[in-house]
Amino acid sequence: MKVAVIGSGTMGSGIAHVFALKGHVVHLVDLNQKNLDSAMLSIQTNMDRQVNKEVISPEQKGSSLARIVLFTNLKAAVTDVDLVIEAATEKESLKLELFRSLDEYCLKDAILASNTSSISISKIAKVTSRKEKVIGMHFMNPVPLMQLVEIVKTRETSKETIEVIQKLSIQLEKVPVIVNDAPGFVANRILMPMINEAIYTLHDGVAGVEQVDSIMKLGMFHPMGPLQLADFIGLDVCLFIINVLHKEMDNPKYTPCPLLETMVAAGNLGAKTKKGFYDWSKGGRNLVVSDNFAIK
Repeated sequence: MKVAVIGSGTMGSGIAHVFALKGHVVHLVDLNQKNLDSAMLSIQTNMDRQVNKEVISPEQKGSSLARIVLFTNLKAAVTDVDLVIEAATEKESLKLELFRSLDEYCLKDAILASNTSSISISKIAKVTSRKEKVIGMHFMNPVPLMQLVEIVKTRETSKETIEVIQKLSIQLEKVPVIVNDAPGFVANRILMPMINEAIYTLHDGVAGVEQVDSIMKLGMFHPMGPLQLADFIGLDVCLFIINVLHKEMDNPKYTPCPLLETMVAAGNLGAKTKKGFYDWSKGGRNLVVSDNFAIK
């Protein structure tokens, strides 16, 4: 299968990685050549780790990298592919415009999938002439390691499309879980309110960062505390998803914590800016709590 991945950020590069590794030709698309070059370096580095751990062979790495073709022109990248996976910036207007273009440029039988973490798949499908072939394919970060693919179907998504994506996910050695289209789907409808409540717990002075995360790790068997996870996801991404839930669900329980809004406004977005609830300046090792987060 020939696949186009739109967006070469963390998710897009990870998706390209797993598809290429499983024998698919991948057209990786980004308007910025520097972003594409950075993505290829990231993919190569991650595959090197897999070689060192003997997960894949050097030969598999070489052939997989050769299957990834870089494009800065959207139309040229998608005219002959069987599947498009959109992993662009989490902005509704951008995604809708992108899917209008994909509907025009792609083969009539091509499936159009989105990796969106919260935006309505039904709303995306409505701007196309192929609602039955539009689906959500929500991978988890980091894509090469995480098993889940949350497959989001709308009322119009055809049974055939669902089956193709389900079988493809299994071929990628992922576990597909099919859910209905709704704000936040399942993963983020549950996860983001938990993260938001953890931030409220810190904001209200009930406990500090390390105390909140330690309780959830040791008492609830979570592999990572919610505040550290928020940093890893990106506090701006968390705020965006919580705002989508708040708007779409029209329920005060999804009101974003003021502390989260303040941190995003200040540009302290977590791991990607080296500072969030933790100090990430040493690349994720020896994390320390950022300033001003002691118990009140």
